[in-house]
Amino acid sequence: MTPIARVENARAGGTARRIALTRAMASGDSPGEWYANLPPITKFWFTTCGLTTLGYHASLVNPRSMMLSWSIVRARGEAWRVATNFFFLGKLSIGFAMRMVMIATYGVALERASFTGADGTADFLTFLLFGVVALAPLELVAPSIAQAFYGDSLIFMCLYMWSRENPRARVSIMGVVRVGAFYFPWAMLAMTVLMGGDPVPDLLGIVVGHAYYFFSRLYPLRYGCASIIRTPQFVRSIAAWVNSGSGVLNTASNAMQPPRTRYFHGQGRRLGE
Repeated sequence: MTPIARVENARAGGTARRIALTRAMASGDSPGEWYANLPPITKFWFTTCGLTTLGYHASLVNPRSMMLSWSIVRARGEAWRVATNFFFLGKLSIGFAMRMVMIATYGVALERASFTGADGTADFLTFLLFGVVALAPLELVAPSIAQAFYGDSLIFMCLYMWSRENPRARVSIMGVVRVGAFYFPWAMLAMTVLMGGDPVPDLLGIVVGHAYYFFSRLYPLRYGCASIIRTPQFVRSIAAWVNSGSGVLNTASNAMQPPRTRYFHGQGRRLGE
């Protein structure tokens, strides 16, 4: 198959997946059903970020114990900081709400529509781990742009990947301006600047997202080879365990789903009887 044919097939498949995703989002599920139906990796990410911020406001979580500092990791052996820094998105605010919506929108879209097949969950987890591995060591190699928390960068990595997978989609910004999905990450970056935020975390996410897209999509398409990024076996094992339904979040989400109640009982009768 020629590269052009592969691109056309990919676009056709992407269109079908987007239609299916739109129908699923328009199904009118209750909040409990919506949460229960989230794909597993995005559900874990969304839940952990939400609980971390709520825990902060309840004085149960100290962000200083979650921030990434390699000097503290080396001195105290607090290796959990390499992971926990990705789960704190700041205080309850409009910015926090926007980030949570972005996880629930673009994380779900990627996990359901872009990373599909038997190894879809494992491939999506590998995608996120690629971001973790690329972002976490920045303090060691480029201290001037290093961050204490990389949650925003990981979200923008998802946003950038989604924009490249769906370049022809149209996206509304705050319900006012509509832009092509291909330019959406840059529009959101500009919005961060206009709102007085730090653009570096968003820009880091775009750069790492492009690196993944290049090695997993563009390079193989250009040279007709397999993706340079391969899903490790241990990630496949984790994904198989998650998909088996034995995870803690799967149990919790099932408990949140409301029971299907019958409001009318008894034998029905035909009109006129």
